[in-house]
Amino acid sequence: MKTVKLEQAVGLIPDGATVMVGGFMGVGTPERIMDELVRQGKRDLTVIANDTATPGRGIAKLVTAGIARKAIVSHIGLNPETQRKMIAGEMEVELVPQGTLIERIRAAGCGLGGILTPTGVGTLVEAGKQKLEVDGVAYLLETALRADFALVEAFLSDYQGNLVYALTARNFNPIIAMAATTVIVDAVHIVPVGMISPDHVITPSVLVDYVIAHA
Repeated sequence: MKTVKLEQAVGLIPDGATVMVGGFMGVGTPERIMDELVRQGKRDLTVIANDTATPGRGIAKLVTAGIARKAIVSHIGLNPETQRKMIAGEMEVELVPQGTLIERIRAAGCGLGGILTPTGVGTLVEAGKQKLEVDGVAYLLETALRADFALVEAFLSDYQGNLVYALTARNFNPIIAMAATTVIVDAVHIVPVGMISPDHVITPSVLVDYVIAHA
């Protein structure tokens, strides 16, 4: 794990990359990274996340700035700009049921090729997907979702990169930290090694590539 400046961390992300972003309606999203992506003028990103947040917050900043070419999310109901861009054909949106979305990400982190789920059977969701029957129940095969980068917000990180999350920021951040080639963390607090009890570590340092240094 390396400690780097914010601009250096975001500079690692090339145009056209696939990024997973933690957070639920913007809660638990690394805002400083979102702002720096906009400042550096990144382009054509595919964003995998629970949602595109609300105007002016989190991933919505990427949508407004035209940085996100595609979003793979569970809903866009809180962001009118995402809706407008999708309808206008300016941005591709792939809607995935929330439980299916997080399990596809989890599958990637566990080295699996995908999951079997009954969600979407008999609906438009099953179009183009393989259907299997197990014990008389129909399931869809949903492939694993992996990203080039995971952009994670943690409440605590030590100098080795062991992470602790606060409240609902734990919903998506620990899972995406397992499902990307490179993991970049923005932590609210960075503390010396030993300050975090091993029992409290949620994401171990072995999964973390970069922690953004505080100015």
